[in-house]
Amino acid sequence: MKLDVYQIDGSKTGEQVELEERIFNVDPNDHLIWQAVTQEMAHRRQGTVATKTRAEVRGGGKKPWPQKGRGTARAGSIRSPLWPGGGSIFGPQPRKYHPKMTKKAKQTARKSALSHKAREQQIRIVEDFTFEGPKTRKMQEILNAMKLADTKTLLLTRESSKAVYLSSRNIPRMTVRAAADFSTYDVLDAGMLLIQKSALTKIKEVLGK
Repeated sequence: MKLDVYQIDGSKTGEQVELEERIFNVDPNDHLIWQAVTQEMAHRRQGTVATKTRAEVRGGGKKPWPQKGRGTARAGSIRSPLWPGGGSIFGPQPRKYHPKMTKKAKQTARKSALSHKAREQQIRIVEDFTFEGPKTRKMQEILNAMKLADTKTLLLTRESSKAVYLSSRNIPRMTVRAAADFSTYDVLDAGMLLIQKSALTKIKEVLGK
């Protein structure tokens, strides 16, 4: 598949680039996509919720009343889970949410997501650009020129660029990722992939194996 290369003013450069078939034209594996997205969402969970068991609740060291003679139920502690203020039974405890995926499965998921975007014609190639410092207005002008101001956009750059990242941070519908660091969720969450020309080479290095 060949795509036109655009300048930052929205016009075509007259050049076309060929998308790697092994990356942008594979048979999508939707199950691996689901696994990759589920894994990323799980990793975002803090897992710090906690309740106290009867061993952790304060008080209850003394037996409330004698074992026999009162004609009432036996009780050993006022912090029993059966009592108000008592400990919790099987309550949530701190844990880690780390579903596992192999490296090969993750790569296949990313290739599948990219292939979906290619088939839906939601990929656009732009010439390389950067800024000397944070320039949110210039980034917004680029999006306006590309007619992507109202579209959720993922910009892939060859390397991490602090200036480009800071320039897009305050734009609600834009995300910037280095070509080696984007995830399956990043791709699916975007309505349009805006890929810098040199980033295609980096994607091929990372996913073309």
